[in-house]
Amino acid sequence: MSSGGCGNNCDGATSDAPKKRQRVDTDPCLSSAIESSPYSLLPFASACGGGFNDAATADVILRLHPDRRTPIFVSSDASSDTKSPPATTVDRFEIQVHLHSLVLRRSKYFAAFLSERWQKQDDFSSNSSENSRKHYRFSLSVPETADSIDNYLKVLQLLYSDDLLSSIGSVSTVLSILPIALELLFEDCIKACVKFLEAVPWNEDEEEKILDLIPLLSIEESKELLARVSPEKSDSSEEMLQGLVRTAISNIPSMASSRKAFVVKLLKDFSSKELARRVLYKEFEKNLRIVKQAMEEYSSPDFRANRLAPEAIQKVNLYTAMNYGKHVLWLVERMLELNVADSAVKAWSELTCFTADLHKAFHEGHWRNMLPGLPSVVLRCTCKLANAVATGSVLATRQVRMNLVRYWLPVLIICKDKDRESVSSPMGPNHKTLYLELEETFLRIISTLPMSDSQDLLQHCLPFSTRVGDDCPHLVAAFTTWFRRANRPQQFELSE
Repeated sequence: MSSGGCGNNCDGATSDAPKKRQRVDTDPCLSSAIESSPYSLLPFASACGGGFNDAATADVILRLHPDRRTPIFVSSDASSDTKSPPATTVDRFEIQVHLHSLVLRRSKYFAAFLSERWQKQDDFSSNSSENSRKHYRFSLSVPETADSIDNYLKVLQLLYSDDLLSSIGSVSTVLSILPIALELLFEDCIKACVKFLEAVPWNEDEEEKILDLIPLLSIEESKELLARVSPEKSDSSEEMLQGLVRTAISNIPSMASSRKAFVVKLLKDFSSKELARRVLYKEFEKNLRIVKQAMEEYSSPDFRANRLAPEAIQKVNLYTAMNYGKHVLWLVERMLELNVADSAVKAWSELTCFTADLHKAFHEGHWRNMLPGLPSVVLRCTCKLANAVATGSVLATRQVRMNLVRYWLPVLIICKDKDRESVSSPMGPNHKTLYLELEETFLRIISTLPMSDSQDLLQHCLPFSTRVGDDCPHLVAAFTTWFRRANRPQQFELSE
């Protein structure tokens, strides 16, 4: 019997089934796949008069074979008993399965092969009988992987189901069948797979595989998936991180510690150091600006004269400075942890007006009764940034190093002097340790400066001394070093 044209992958024929029927029942690979199928096959099975791999009613024989082989086409023949057409395994990697042309038309791939034959449907029907029926034969190559045959069988079974979503069940199933549904142009299955992926979570490995599949989908199909993995704005990561940092330093005491701990861990593991730098420094600038403004208003006589209840306003200004100063301290600690504090060090060395306002405020002493912990906050920020410079964690320029000591040294001295005058220290039990650490750090920075600069700054460090010289060895060592260098014979002549 002659066959119609379907390219090189199909030929039409009738078949001799009786002596091959037994091999269908004993094919372990195909039988196992069918028995373990979770798919609902009833609606389309009823429409075509039979189900998946129903040899008694099938009019299509499809051979699946690995693409490493040259296709092996089974010759067509006529059968006198259509109740047992052939469904054989060519070898353990090749399977023949019985299907129905009516169902295969759900796939545009198979519909294209069948289109010319469907135009002859009337002739086909008139020539068909219960005992003599034409079979279409297709050969389909599949990737040579362990699960490729099973995955193709799953998709072929889904052709018989009208409840595709309930048949999928997991992301792994979608990832195994969606590429095949795309290859076979099985639109209903593609839509069901995409809808399922849109609605369920993915792990990291699954997400990478889905990203590989997205280019194969249409724009409309991939829109929701892309929205899930691709930010609408280029600065979305920065915006998200900025929000997390702001949330961490917000004033909700019951939640502050846990949120800060989470953001600290997130920042340590963050992939983009430059992005973390920008976010932290932006928040640092914002909070520092508020502290500076509060202290400027606190120290301004004009501001006090033009206000009702100036003492209450002063207390608000000090509270604002203290509160946002703590935010600045936390941000400084994060920048130092990530080794991105260079911009903060430079900014801290340029606070001429701010340090003058602090010096004035601390000299007056009214803050002691309002908010005694404020000096500790600003000195801890100074100490941490100065220590980063002294240890080389931040490589600051000569001007930055000199200004850092020049502007903050008077603040340290006034705090220490006022602390000595007070019966009880307003800075808490660790104030002496903080003073000493900052003194030593300033002296180490001074030692990095040219002799002329260090000569001037060292003389301003005399308040570090106590009544007993032995109690300030760090100051003694600094002056000893300077004199040793000053008394060294000049060995080099510097050219202009």
